[in-house]
Amino acid sequence: MPTLFRFVVLIGLLAGLVYAGMWALALFVEPEIREISTTVPPSRLAPR
Repeated sequence: MPTLFRFVVLIGLLAGLVYAGMWALALFVEPEIREISTTVPPSRLAPR
């Protein structure tokens, strides 16, 4: 039983670290906003 408890605690700690990392990324990293333009070939615009 002690090994199962250690395993559950380890999984909980790892999940907490992943959650904290995702929270920190969402809070502190701001995406770079820029304009994107793509050319569309005329063959894709023409009706078939």
